[in-house]
Amino acid sequence: MSRALRILVAAAALFGGAVSISAAETAPLTRGTAITDPDLLRELDQHDALTISRLLWPERNASFPLTTDLMFSWLPQLKEIPPAIDAELDRYVARQKAAYPTETIGVGEGFDVQLFDRANLKSRDTRIVLAGIVNRMDRAYVSEESCGEIRLVYRLARFETKPDGGRTATRLPMTLNLVMKARDARQTDGSGKPITCAEVARRWLGNGDWQGLIGSSFYPFDAMLDRIETNIQISVAPRSALHDFRSDYLLKVFKYDAASKTFEESTLENQIDRDRILADNDLRRDFRDWLLAPDHLRDFDRGTILIPEKFLAKAAIVPTPAGLDASSLQPEFGMMQGEGKEEGKGEPVFTDNDVVGALKQAAARGFDMQNVRSVAGFQRRLNDVTCAGCHQTRGIGGFHFPGVDWLADKPSNAAIVPASPHFLGDQVRRRDILTAIAAGRRPDFSRGFAGRPQTRGSNELAGTEYQDGWGAHCSLGNAGSGSVDRSFTSWSCAKDLTCQAASASHRIGMCFIKTR
Repeated sequence: MSRALRILVAAAALFGGAVSISAAETAPLTRGTAITDPDLLRELDQHDALTISRLLWPERNASFPLTTDLMFSWLPQLKEIPPAIDAELDRYVARQKAAYPTETIGVGEGFDVQLFDRANLKSRDTRIVLAGIVNRMDRAYVSEESCGEIRLVYRLARFETKPDGGRTATRLPMTLNLVMKARDARQTDGSGKPITCAEVARRWLGNGDWQGLIGSSFYPFDAMLDRIETNIQISVAPRSALHDFRSDYLLKVFKYDAASKTFEESTLENQIDRDRILADNDLRRDFRDWLLAPDHLRDFDRGTILIPEKFLAKAAIVPTPAGLDASSLQPEFGMMQGEGKEEGKGEPVFTDNDVVGALKQAAARGFDMQNVRSVAGFQRRLNDVTCAGCHQTRGIGGFHFPGVDWLADKPSNAAIVPASPHFLGDQVRRRDILTAIAAGRRPDFSRGFAGRPQTRGSNELAGTEYQDGWGAHCSLGNAGSGSVDRSFTSWSCAKDLTCQAASASHRIGMCFIKTR
């Protein structure tokens, strides 16, 4: 067994139970569902066990340089990614110049809008480093055969040589997720028996042999590859007379094509192509009818909806900060009645009567709606079911999993948080699903709204910022400022806290200490 594989197998034994000092506060929530230990991630990265070039080019000599320049130039699987990102950035710059013709835009501090330096993707001083590993078997409803997903999360970093010969490293605002199947149908254990979803889940929870989880010789990584997801902070614009402070993020997805052995540009899951739908009357009608059909509305309510590709976009621009409602900045803006129909966009896709009628039809079919119980609930789900809307909800500057910075001089600093409140608040639900799979039970794959975890984790999360503690999202109606919307009746605050307005939202606030 190679040194890299020995490190990997040893690390795998820690996936479900180890608690590092740097992650002491969040480790209990991510137990068995994510790897955030900076020391372990450093070992896996620096010993070349889980670098992207090693996974995609296993025959590469271990001493081969690991720069992104060589990655994109030498790895044929990645050749489609740089030009697709370049094209999106060019379109973004053109739109910005048209919207704000008096503002300057470019790379560097001398511009009103400061762009991401795409030269970093080709520089020999930059490299993509492992920032975390996340279990997403809670997404097994997408493909039960593959048992969900395992995500290897990487962060772009720039390395510079100091005068004394030492090296410094700075993380750059780009993440790249290598999304892999949690299991391949041909995958077997040491005795030749097929590995089940239950066995994979048990390994993540710390029961059983870890050797076959990731990196073993029992199956080729090529069979496990599904897609690459990129998230880049493409611009930062300070507050000006034209707008408030704003930073925009570009989301892209590249699906793996086993025949061509390349990652090819694809649609984003559930990322509604707002402009195209609003501009096409037939497409608008088809989307409305499809989504409001009772069976689809039930999946929409549960958060397990899979919107057909013909309604989806191949890119999303995500602005932050977005506030607690953010409907005016989201891709569904103009889709709901009363959202401020834009000139030339035609009628909204959904009227209030459409939604109310669809909810009545679902009730008549006996469907118990858990989240979408009102027009406001429908609108919020329409937002957070998209990639863009989810990323704007309780994120850390446009990211949900930046990972602990193990490149820093003091990576064990306990103040460093590896993930956003949205990510951490969802871990109890994910572990509940993982536990059900491990036990051979049919899981409840449903999820609540992105801004508030499901109540199945209320005991563990009670009193925290993730559920009902200080800073949690809450319903202003619960604070006596109006009637409580049925979609948000459970969004209350813990004892001695009250829901207070924290933005222009008239419906959603945050839990703060009561004032006399």
